[in-house]
Amino acid sequence: MTSPAPSELRTRLNAAVKAYDVRGIVGEALTDEIVEALGAAFVDEVGAAGGPIVVGHDMRDSSPAFAAAFARGATARGADVVAIGLCSTDESYFASGALDAPAAMFTASHNPAAYNGIKFSRAGARGISLDTGLAAIRDRAGDFLESGIVPVAEPGSVESRDVLADYAAYLRSLVDLTAVRPLKIVVDAGNGMGGLTVPAVLGEAAGLAGLPLEIVPLYFELDGTFPNHEANPLEPANLVDLQRAVVEHGADLGLAFDGDADRCFVVDEQGGAVNPSAVAAIVALREVARVRAAGETDINVIHNLITSQFVPETISAAGATPVRTRVGHSLIKDRMAETGAVFGGEHSAHYYFRDFWGADNGMLAAMHVLAEFGSQDAPLSALAARFTPYALSGEINSTVEDIPAAYTRIVEAYTGTAEFEEFDGLTVRGVTAADEPFWWFNVRPSNTEPLLRLNVEGADEATMAGIRDDVLALIRG
Repeated sequence: MTSPAPSELRTRLNAAVKAYDVRGIVGEALTDEIVEALGAAFVDEVGAAGGPIVVGHDMRDSSPAFAAAFARGATARGADVVAIGLCSTDESYFASGALDAPAAMFTASHNPAAYNGIKFSRAGARGISLDTGLAAIRDRAGDFLESGIVPVAEPGSVESRDVLADYAAYLRSLVDLTAVRPLKIVVDAGNGMGGLTVPAVLGEAAGLAGLPLEIVPLYFELDGTFPNHEANPLEPANLVDLQRAVVEHGADLGLAFDGDADRCFVVDEQGGAVNPSAVAAIVALREVARVRAAGETDINVIHNLITSQFVPETISAAGATPVRTRVGHSLIKDRMAETGAVFGGEHSAHYYFRDFWGADNGMLAAMHVLAEFGSQDAPLSALAARFTPYALSGEINSTVEDIPAAYTRIVEAYTGTAEFEEFDGLTVRGVTAADEPFWWFNVRPSNTEPLLRLNVEGADEATMAGIRDDVLALIRG
């Protein structure tokens, strides 16, 4: 088979580079040549020649070969590759932070088996987006595809290193689970990397002492074809097996991880999904209390604009400052660094920790929930209800060809009864009397598809549902 022309490879590369990472279909958007060029470009952009970079990968069939191709490009440009092999994305962040080295993680997260991708970090697990280096990496890689990668005088080396035990021990040092009451937990790894990290962190697979936790494993076999369901717990259909298993086993709760195990979703003892905003509020309280006990007084906590209103209310009530951000992985990492925030939470179940280099870590969030839940006797459904006082719609996507026209319809319909704010889309807040239930909604366009994403919250289910249905009718014309 004839290899595509360099110009064609550059076109494919440009299509694969997204706002916060690289992602595309294997063999089309991502090939060995493209990945090797990205390895060389990454080293040049972050100035890693003569120093180490971390390269890890998930369990997808294409990941080991892509990691090797990336290492070829990186070593040609003078970097020493620390190959950590199979790992979760947050484990690659750990390696980047602990070694103070740039990192590349091969994963397509929750996307189907045909996809793969790369998540990049600067040294110390700092994020890279289009605006902070990813566009430059793309352009450098495109040049290498067209002109070839010229090796430096002293190429780098490749060293294999297993960091799983150190990662697990570090997380155990951040959240003490030794004193929680005995808990039975069903964990759905979705055939993703949680099948590797959960036994290491919550069990004894990494040589750590046992915890008072009984883990019931569901789909722990690493399999990048995802034979049981997509590894995307944000979709309700992918939680059904976990919800059923929690009830069947009489478990105290369930945990579901996405493909690269950096996001974690929680299910209560009745099989009900715990809203990620409730998890964010629980973890925020714990982190604020911890640093206040250590003497901190000026405490910031980040939340994105479509988490529940209860999240900033909880942060403020705890005496900390809520900092609202736009939606986006690298954006929140940057704001974590700018504000010194102790914690950050997103509606999509990404949770960020200052003690984890400002990076997101679903496992660490799960450990906080286990610590809080396991220190009291109420069922998780009761604990979650305390942190979910309002009704949320969840994110609803609509295909919209003329987004400005949809915005106009919304503004015209709510002028006089609401306040408008353009911050990561359009946020509309009802102007209500003191005895009337509050509501708000946000509509924001997708970066990659002709979609409008709607999130609605109301003081109660009826208020939320009424606003949701009205806005959907306006969006869909």
